[in-house]
Amino acid sequence: MRMAAGLIVAGAVSLLASSAAWSQTPAAKGTAAPAAAAAPKAAPAPAAAPAAATAQPARAACNNPNALGVGRTVEIDTTGGPGFGFEHFKELDFLREKEVVLTFDDGPWPVNTPSVLKTLAEECTTGIFFPIGKHATYYPEILKQVYAAGHTIGSHTWSHAALVNKKLSEQQRKDEIEKGFSAVKWALAGTSPAPFFRFPALQHPPEMVTYLGTRNIAIFSCDLDSFDFKASKPQTVIDNVMRKVDKLGKGIILMHDFQKHTAEALPELLKRLKAGGYKVVAMRAKAPAQTLPQYDEELLKDVKLPTVSSRPVSSVVQTIPE
Repeated sequence: MRMAAGLIVAGAVSLLASSAAWSQTPAAKGTAAPAAAAAPKAAPAPAAAPAAATAQPARAACNNPNALGVGRTVEIDTTGGPGFGFEHFKELDFLREKEVVLTFDDGPWPVNTPSVLKTLAEECTTGIFFPIGKHATYYPEILKQVYAAGHTIGSHTWSHAALVNKKLSEQQRKDEIEKGFSAVKWALAGTSPAPFFRFPALQHPPEMVTYLGTRNIAIFSCDLDSFDFKASKPQTVIDNVMRKVDKLGKGIILMHDFQKHTAEALPELLKRLKAGGYKVVAMRAKAPAQTLPQYDEELLKDVKLPTVSSRPVSSVVQTIPE
């Protein structure tokens, strides 16, 4: 079961509803989490005010008249680190009846993440992705596809370490948070993600909640957990989500684009949500995350990142005579 802590985060939050035109874009949690990353030599200081927002890719017109679509878009002012999701945060109840937010953790991952993207595009809808930093460095091209499709991207730590683990120092916990954001920024070729963060296993150490507040990073829990990492088949994921959302009437839904069963369940799940009268709410950040230069530099220096060739295709791939 997820841990519940009843935490309240201080800070002003602005939810600005805007009319939502959506576009159609082409386009394993059950495994052990990687070990925590080593601590950098010096402790970072909290960042100043966020930089100017980076525009997200424009959405093309939706060609599916029966698509689930997007009901509305809200803009989040993350000053002070507001918390979302009633499993832990009770203060900000902004969803209306029959509204849901789709969220996906632990990617990017081959096959599964592209499959999720394809389904979201077919239904002209959107979600928030919380990638693991290491996974972002393994598969940057997949994360770029998530961004190009117009979805919101946050972070889910560097290595999916449990930040409540008492063996980790406070500095190592901060390292997990900061290096995760820097890894996502690296994977997106220098484009900063949204200042949206989800703790692994929804376990929130109070001191890290406070730290995220100083960094103006919003914290995401959930209203309902699909428990897709425990599911043995796609239908279980569908049944879990629909049973819970019908009981609550709305909510932030936690899923994993890392999970094969989630990717397989998503087409039917979105159809069921539409049939039930649910609308998807897109959440956008007012300003992007401001990564710390120390971690951007440490990432490039210490991690063996994949090298992406900048050579033209003609110099790499050539047709040869039979």
